Amino acid sequence: MDIELLWERARIFRLIRAFFDTRNYLEADTPLLAPDLIPETCLEVFESAYLAPPNSKTRTAMPYWLIPSPEIWMKKLIARHRVSLYQICKCFRNGESTGHLHSPEFTMLEYYTMGAHYLDSLTLTEELVTSLLGDAGQSNLRPPFLRITMEEAFSQWAGFSLFEAVEKGTLEDEARKRGLSPPERLDTPALYDLIFIHAVEPALPKDRMVAITDYPAFVPCLAKKSPDGKTVERWELYVRGIELANCYSEETDPNEVRRYFEREGALKNQTALVPHRLDGDYWRNFLDFPQCSGVAMGLDRLVMALTGRSSIDSVLPFPMNSI
Repeated sequence: MDIELLWERARIFRLIRAFFDTRNYLEADTPLLAPDLIPETCLEVFESAYLAPPNSKTRTAMPYWLIPSPEIWMKKLIARHRVSLYQICKCFRNGESTGHLHSPEFTMLEYYTMGAHYLDSLTLTEELVTSLLGDAGQSNLRPPFLRITMEEAFSQWAGFSLFEAVEKGTLEDEARKRGLSPPERLDTPALYDLIFIHAVEPALPKDRMVAITDYPAFVPCLAKKSPDGKTVERWELYVRGIELANCYSEETDPNEVRRYFEREGALKNQTALVPHRLDGDYWRNFLDFPQCSGVAMGLDRLVMALTGRSSIDSVLPFPMNSI
């Protein structure tokens, strides 16, 4: 990275902090290591260990994991203090390619707004991007974002109704019609993901930022269900067809959180390349959890967009493949 881009990256980070500071968000600074993690079957993690000093009574190594996001810590702060938070920190994901869009170590912006739901967070994110663009900036980044539901996105770019196909059990047929070859007995979330990645994502408009809202409830996550029960209050933001941010109306029901941990935790530790410990009591943080909405945004990808770069390596001070 050249010195001009280093200065620009630092300027963007200062503007982000100023945006949240002036709105009275508390800047958090949580650990990068955790003794347990939220189970997410879509990603792999890095494992480490704490070794006791040589003169201790026991030399048993205590396992820790590098966080894939600060969510697990930030929600504990929210449960205790019920305050809007933001954090800029390093996060780590294993088993992914490096270079164009991914890095095993990356910078994330995560922010939670008390009393808000997912569409409030979408408006806030539009305000954030507007503040970063100022009077100049690239016109294809300027809000308002194109807002489209997942059902509308499937109808427009995959050419069929997602929910009708799920109800009729024809999702596999729809995948094959589009030239995809799903393995036999692939479950509904995996079929949905296959079609989304190959038929919807590539067709997303490149001339403006796109927020896809109202994700199907059959995809496990810690988002609050919509009143119809078919969708969850979630959106993802895309810039030039690249995923930039993910947002929920956060699940506040402790029983739902406990069921998620039990279900996803069992699946995670069956399939993970790097299994990790789960906190069986994490759900207790939600016994009196406030209504809020959280956004996780990849800052390296945002810097890419704001500076007109096409590769994440070009905006990292020390790209992993150059170390």
